[in-house]
Amino acid sequence: MGSFSSPLSGLMAAQQQLQSVSNNLANIDTDGYKDETLTFGDIFAQTGVAGGSGDTVQIGSGVAVSSTDTNFTEGNLNSTGTSSNMAISGNGFFVTQGTNGTQNFTRSGDFTTNNDGQLMTPSGQLLLGYPAVNGVVNNSASMQPLQVGSMTSPAVPSTTVGITANLDSNTAIGGTATSSSLDIYDSLGTSHTLTVNYTMTAVGTWNYTVTVPSADVVAGTTGNTTVGSGTLNFNGEGQLASITNTVPISIPTLADDATSPLALSGPFGTVADPTITQTSMASATSATTTDGFPPGTLSTFAVQPDGTIEGTFTSGDTLALGQVAVASFTNNQGLVSVGNNDYQASVASGAAVIGLAGTGGRGTVVGGSVEQSNVDIASEFAKLIVAQQAYSANAKSITTFNTLSQATLAMIQ
Repeated sequence: MGSFSSPLSGLMAAQQQLQSVSNNLANIDTDGYKDETLTFGDIFAQTGVAGGSGDTVQIGSGVAVSSTDTNFTEGNLNSTGTSSNMAISGNGFFVTQGTNGTQNFTRSGDFTTNNDGQLMTPSGQLLLGYPAVNGVVNNSASMQPLQVGSMTSPAVPSTTVGITANLDSNTAIGGTATSSSLDIYDSLGTSHTLTVNYTMTAVGTWNYTVTVPSADVVAGTTGNTTVGSGTLNFNGEGQLASITNTVPISIPTLADDATSPLALSGPFGTVADPTITQTSMASATSATTTDGFPPGTLSTFAVQPDGTIEGTFTSGDTLALGQVAVASFTNNQGLVSVGNNDYQASVASGAAVIGLAGTGGRGTVVGGSVEQSNVDIASEFAKLIVAQQAYSANAKSITTFNTLSQATLAMIQ
């Protein structure tokens, strides 16, 4: 029977090789799939009696699959333009969590969002990372599912305003220049319009006053309330020589019960870095800036190389929504494949070392892309031919042994 068992083991091994190659080819378009190769070993040889030279007589008993090796080299990164898609350039795995709480690891970044706005894999596992509160990521917090849907940004009160303008040097003393206006926001996100008025008081000297509608300060009132004033002095080249804030810009009370006073710095920069000039050109305001924002809803998001998910809100504000966690292992070959492009840690792989992308030998995250399968079709067909030949050779051996056995039985009969 040993004559049959050896080629039969070869048949089974060749069949397993064919199955492995077929599986690789079937997953040639599977995002994040890693090519697998079978490694074979001979079955423990049986020891017979010693020969005349004293050497033992050993006869092999066939072949068996000794291990499955996974090729973890990086596949090509394909840009999809989909915000929720991600790929890891370099070493590492995304960390996911199944419905039963099991932690898995994957290179497939074809993420979508579920009804709760959480990032998930096609099989429904949730992508884990570090949470953000008011745009600040807490890397020391426990990992949790990353949220990118139906989010709002809080109002950000203005603290700094800026005006880029020119004042006409030909203005008569006592004359005025075109006013500058800009909107600021309080702690509730309410908009308030600041108006800056300019009056030339001497050659190269201008007084300015900053006002807001009086109704913003006391509900039901009319007119404007002065909330800041100062003096601008220019040199003979039209550059700002000095600035005096007689009354720094501050709104003492707010009719909408927002936090007050609302103090603002600016709006003309500093003497070393001014944003206002006095030349013979017509008075005009070319730009205004403020660092405040009203509340907004999430419109788009993008993933940065360090895994930070930055959301852009309808208010124009940009805040971090969270940060993707990346895991690495001492021995990737020790990972256990559990299907759906997922792996789990084992004693052989070592425990997952989870941290931030781009640190500790981990790769960086590429947003709007997915990693393609690293299966090489030419190599797979070469393995397919070898496996087919091995299968045919072992089948021929079994046929030959069967013929010999039938001939032997015929001789006995």
